[in-house]
Amino acid sequence: MSWLRKSVLASLSLTVFQGMYVNVQASTLPMVLINVSGAESSEGVFPGENGTHYFFPSEGYFARWKAKGIRTVRFPVKWERLQPKLGDGLDATYAGLIDKMLVQASQQGIGVIIDVHNYARYRQQVIGSRQVSVDHYRQLMQRIAERWHDASALYAYDLMNEPHDDSDAIWPQAAQAGIDAIRKVDRKRLIIVEGRDWSSAERWPTNNNALLALQDPANNLVFSAHLYLDRNGSGTYTDSANLPIDPEIGVNRAKPFIEWLQKNGKRGQIGEMGFPDNDPRWAEAADRLLNYLQPYCVPLAYWSSGESWGREPMNLEPIDGQDRPQWRVLAKYVDTARCETYGPARR
Repeated sequence: MSWLRKSVLASLSLTVFQGMYVNVQASTLPMVLINVSGAESSEGVFPGENGTHYFFPSEGYFARWKAKGIRTVRFPVKWERLQPKLGDGLDATYAGLIDKMLVQASQQGIGVIIDVHNYARYRQQVIGSRQVSVDHYRQLMQRIAERWHDASALYAYDLMNEPHDDSDAIWPQAAQAGIDAIRKVDRKRLIIVEGRDWSSAERWPTNNNALLALQDPANNLVFSAHLYLDRNGSGTYTDSANLPIDPEIGVNRAKPFIEWLQKNGKRGQIGEMGFPDNDPRWAEAADRLLNYLQPYCVPLAYWSSGESWGREPMNLEPIDGQDRPQWRVLAKYVDTARCETYGPARR
């Protein structure tokens, strides 16, 4: 999700794995995922306090989404909380909360993508700067893999949320360092690679050919683009209500990414897409996007869910027991595709 939207909304706001098992290589690919947001909240308030500045799921949270058919979630975490000092070990409190979250997910058979939600930055300093080296980032990813590679709920590692601007030049090098660090420890889990320029699906071919050179000894990478439907694609949805909304806008923004994947023989997903509940035209555009993606076997993760968001217009969580308009769109596609692996498959 864009930093702009995150900053606007920021103010709204160990366990042993005892034989529990999540089948992360299920017979069919989860095609609709959700982003369970909250643990990354309150940008700049570090370390912050759980339940005040950042939020982890309550008991029963994953059971409610399992009942709706969700099998996999993307879980954003904040580097500064996980590792308060560069190069040091992981923070016991924050890492312990991640431990607990993974156990809760495992108990419900839900896979978790751990997403380093930092825009290729640490305390606003970009990876590759004098303050934050590529090696600092490599050390982080190795520690993450060392801590959680045996967690039964772990579905994938998302290397970094939305690198952009002055971090773009170094991102391919940093991404390779992250892959190398994980593979020192974990040769089986999926690694998800986001792209430059906010991971924009629409602009993906212009910005991300350098990622084609990435090497994974396990040959298990998936590229992840982000896509919002408002005029500037930021996810802030500040467009005037009088402006027309092209119902094909999501499809048109996804096509360059899908075509890049097909051209280069790569696998992909839409790691973030969300829309507000205040105009049914957004729902129509989202419906068309999902309908377009499914035959290609390209999953989509909705932004966002999470108990801390309340009545925020893009929040997927039910209100007073009633499903949100966004879920009525997503629910149509939870079980429609029968994809065994990530696409794009040929139509």
